[in-house]
Amino acid sequence: MTKSPLTTQQKQASPTVFNKIAYTAFVALAVFMWLFSKDKMLATSHLGIALVFDPFNPAVPWNKRPLYQKVWLIAHTTILFALFAYVLLSK
Repeated sequence: MTKSPLTTQQKQASPTVFNKIAYTAFVALAVFMWLFSKDKMLATSHLGIALVFDPFNPAVPWNKRPLYQKVWLIAHTTILFALFAYVLLSK
């Protein structure tokens, strides 16, 4: 049996699916660790790592993204900085 080659659309969709899964996993891990772990800095770093995996189409430039995507990513970054400040100032 031969495998059929991926179409251009499937090649472009694959990283987006992987990114959504990785983004969701790192956010879930960060929330779990923040609530149930004593190491808040590690939980905060996992939340930051989640941003590496853009859950939306990474090929779309920032200026062409819909407003809800910009709001989501800015809110995520704001929460990340707030938690980072909390961890640093609580020591």
